Amino acid sequence: MHGNQRDAYAEAGVDIAAGNAAVALYRAKTAGWRHPNQLDALGGFAGLFAYPTPDAENVLVGSADGVGTKILVAAALRRYDTVGQDLVNHCVNDILVTNATPLFFLDYLAVGVLDPEMAGAVVAGVHEACRRNEVALLGGETAEMPGLYAPGHFDLAGTIVGTVRRSDLPRKESVEPGDAVIGLPTNGLQTNGFSLARKVIPESEWGAPFDGATLGERLLAIHPSFLEPVRAIRRAARIKAMAHITGGGLLENVPRTLPDGVKAVFDARTWSVPAIVGEVAARAGLSHEERYRTLNMGVGYTLIVPAEEAQTAALAVPGAAVVGRIEARSAGEAAVVVEA
Repeated sequence: MHGNQRDAYAEAGVDIAAGNAAVALYRAKTAGWRHPNQLDALGGFAGLFAYPTPDAENVLVGSADGVGTKILVAAALRRYDTVGQDLVNHCVNDILVTNATPLFFLDYLAVGVLDPEMAGAVVAGVHEACRRNEVALLGGETAEMPGLYAPGHFDLAGTIVGTVRRSDLPRKESVEPGDAVIGLPTNGLQTNGFSLARKVIPESEWGAPFDGATLGERLLAIHPSFLEPVRAIRRAARIKAMAHITGGGLLENVPRTLPDGVKAVFDARTWSVPAIVGEVAARAGLSHEERYRTLNMGVGYTLIVPAEEAQTAALAVPGAAVVGRIEARSAGEAAVVVEA
């Protein structure tokens, strides 16, 4: 934020700046030692680990994440079959930015008092998404901790491991002015922005009709997996870099895919914003900058490709669009600009 501009997401209980500071601290604290097979530092979408074999070309890719306070919506509505799918798809997307093929998944479900039917529905959702993404569900942990979670509440997290060949890793250093940015559409909030959404859309309204369903159903729209769309684009174009648009929106996630000296300029007129995302942004009174730092605003995943391959790439996936371009960036300029 600039000047004294308020941060609506921080007021709802989530401080993006604090999260960024924590990642910087993690980097500093872990800078002194790194496992010899670990290829990158903390703070990316996913970690890279070389196989402990003579085959140095293959790399393991790992990532862990949760569903955040979207779980509170699921718990309140007693709808438990969607958040497991959210979790797996989110993790698949995080390692997908490295071009990885997912191999296996482990889930962690924590409750105060175990309700077998609830737990079964959650894990069934995890399994369904693993099946759709062709990921092995190797197991996990169900932890019952009385007193830590209120009755009916739970937490859910997971770890995914995939593989990629070093030669297939995206090369963000190849991104240059003139390249195009392809955007893949979202169907809602995905798995971020829910602390704000719950603040501005009270539970008493979740049963109200909205956009062909109810507000609650639109809030629980399943975070899509972008595995198949990315594979389709990979067959059609050379992908230089990719970003999964999660917490921090376009403004915080896309810079992680850019080398120094370039910026991504988005044209917001080239894509649509899901009704539920627009509703949250409007009710919260978010400024232009806040919208694109707090919510995905309709773009769930970005891919940078050569300009001459942009149209072919976009046509490879229904709903995909050329949403931006790469330009030279001067010192002091923002790495991402969204033109209204």
